[in-house]
Amino acid sequence: QVQLVESGGGLVQPGRSLRLSCAASGSRLSFDTMAWYRQAPGAQRELVAEITSGGRTNYADSAKGRFTISRENAKNIMTLQMNSLKPEDTAVYYCYAKVLVNIEGVARYFWGQGTPVTVSS
Repeated sequence: QVQLVESGGGLVQPGRSLRLSCAASGSRLSFDTMAWYRQAPGAQRELVAEITSGGRTNYADSAKGRFTISRENAKNIMTLQMNSLKPEDTAVYYCYAKVLVNIEGVARYFWGQGTPVTVSS
């Protein structure tokens, strides 16, 4: 069964850095696009950054210049390096994966359980 296991969240002071990791398992073919989303209390879930299996990336405006998304395909591990953290980055961060289940391109979508990040002094 496909599973996304997240780690790295916690409490951090403004200006510091934090690295989130998502370990994906259970797909015998391939994980296509993977992404990080976040959701603050009372707010809608929003895209933070995404990365294709080929390594092409896309960032939300709020993340550009501060966050870096990467992946190690051989181990299906995706990371989000977050630098210069701000209080407004406080949210639950979710790992997302699009999984291709056959060569015709049929896909299924999965979410991690979420890991909370709190940026506060």
